Amino acid sequence: MATVTAPAPRIALPGILRHRAVHKLLLLAVAAAILVPLANARWASGSWPSALTVDLTEPLTRTSDWIIDNRDSHPLFLYFFGYVSNAVVLSVRAVYLVLLAAGWAGVTAFAGLVAWRVAGVKLALGTGAAFLACGLLGMWIPTMQTLALMVVAVLASVVVGALLGLAAGLSDRMDRILRPILDTMQVLPAFAYLLPVVLVFGIGVPAAVLATVVYAAPPMARLTSLGLRGADKSVLEAVESLGSTARQRLLTARIPLARKELLLGLNQTIMMALSMAVIASVIGAGGLGDRVYQALASVDVGAALSAGIPIVLLAVVLDRVTGAAGDGTEGSDRAGWAYALLAAVAVAVAGRLLGRLDWPDAWTLNIAEPVNRAVGWMTDHLYSGVPVVGGTAEWAGHFTTWVLDPVRDGLQGLPWWSVLLIVAALAWLIGTWQTALTAVLAMAAIGVLGVWQPSLDTLSQVLAAVAVTLVLGFAIGIAAARSDRVERMLRPVLDVFQTMPQFVYLIPVVALFGVGRAPAVAAAVVYALPAVVRITAQGLRQVDQASLESARSLGATSGQQIRQVQLPLARPALLLAVNQGVVLVLAVVIIGGLVGGGALGYDVVFGLAQGDLATGLVAGAAIVCLGLMLDRVTQPTERRTKKGA
Repeated sequence: MATVTAPAPRIALPGILRHRAVHKLLLLAVAAAILVPLANARWASGSWPSALTVDLTEPLTRTSDWIIDNRDSHPLFLYFFGYVSNAVVLSVRAVYLVLLAAGWAGVTAFAGLVAWRVAGVKLALGTGAAFLACGLLGMWIPTMQTLALMVVAVLASVVVGALLGLAAGLSDRMDRILRPILDTMQVLPAFAYLLPVVLVFGIGVPAAVLATVVYAAPPMARLTSLGLRGADKSVLEAVESLGSTARQRLLTARIPLARKELLLGLNQTIMMALSMAVIASVIGAGGLGDRVYQALASVDVGAALSAGIPIVLLAVVLDRVTGAAGDGTEGSDRAGWAYALLAAVAVAVAGRLLGRLDWPDAWTLNIAEPVNRAVGWMTDHLYSGVPVVGGTAEWAGHFTTWVLDPVRDGLQGLPWWSVLLIVAALAWLIGTWQTALTAVLAMAAIGVLGVWQPSLDTLSQVLAAVAVTLVLGFAIGIAAARSDRVERMLRPVLDVFQTMPQFVYLIPVVALFGVGRAPAVAAAVVYALPAVVRITAQGLRQVDQASLESARSLGATSGQQIRQVQLPLARPALLLAVNQGVVLVLAVVIIGGLVGGGALGYDVVFGLAQGDLATGLVAGAAIVCLGLMLDRVTQPTERRTKKGA
């Protein structure tokens, strides 16, 4: 009789050991047990070893000197860059002269009539009021200078972005080639574009326009490619079955089907171009941005606000008009547009005949003095000595002492290899080994560039700003998701905050907190908060209602529904909110350098001010690496979630 052998009993592992995240951490622990003693024996100090740094100062300085020496004589500059520069100057000047020739009445009438044809009477009245407000504040000429720069920069950005998007949308190979380039262009801070452009074109309008084009073209390229690739396959097949050529399919099917994406790309390009046109004021672009920059440099909050309000008004108007054009809700008949154009021309001609081209000085309102008096009162009464709550200067000081300094000192006190291990663990837990490798290499590149310590200082500010942004953003987002009334109250506030250029955030921050690292963090929080609130509220509102009904039927309280149902189900949206908060906070790092943020932001500003290519570009490259690392650590994607769960 055959003997049946019982199978050997299987050893049951505890539940926690069967989790894939634990396996990843165990593998990292094994790697660390092997590599850390070797690193500690070789580099015992813990600071980034000088043997692993590459000094780019000499080659970048040589490059800078060669450009400066040959800018007026080399054929490349004479017959290419020179012609580009002249074309930009002539284009901006032509638009500016047209705006001046139309006069304030003609420009206001034209803007209002365009808004009327695109979005209706309500937005037309708002647009007219916005342009009149620019004149009332005494900023009509600077507004026209900024608008002329914007028109040329946006047209060039749209052409360049559309051509790149067309190539990426029609060719998989071009899409693969352009994707990392566009990623880098969008992560690179706006200030980092200015230095190389200034070296080639010098201080002035050409450098400002071309830097704006480089900064604002990527969203147009991305959305054009997205629209072309997302075109309805059945429609394309139907058009192809009729014997149309590839060119006909593109013009009659693909582009019309991608209309919404193209107009959204135009909207995003306009907003980024306006933001960059303001930043470009530091290299002689003139206009409203220059007024804000000069006022901030002298801590004249009133003058800065006088120029900052027209920037916000322009941003809001352009955002609303292009957004309404994307919806396509209003009339698009050619006769209506012709009548509107004739009416605008008639108003401009009437203004010219009456000699009313320039905004009358008697119609200006000086808000600088009362604003500065208010700031003086705040300085005397709110900076310090406020009973119970303390003053804003005390808040900034406490935040610096209790949060920023400990986080910075803690990061800078860690051995460099432990920072890389932490980055690897975080990136691998949320993603794959490829994302972890990318994050570690990006962080290591910062050390190789020789800016390890200032990068950790910047990282400490980013982490502190992100923490405050997420706490406030999640709290406000939950409130907006739970109450329609709160959501309606917040919508116009968030709209205004999201359309304001980065530069404008510095005005109230300087007024309340003065200068330093804490005000830089405050500016970053205000800039990033609207996006976090919107994404959080939208994610919570999109949670499956059946799950909520089940929780209610089981007697769950409102708090339990949020904690146990909505937040877990909205996890992808919350992770996206974290990612966007990080990216937007990092975007203000350089701007914060203007108000005492220091670290990498100060290095970029210093390099730009002194024409120091090595300092500016190295700091800009370090910010890009920091952004890439933080993006990989915080970005949830469908592909990473599936592979790395």
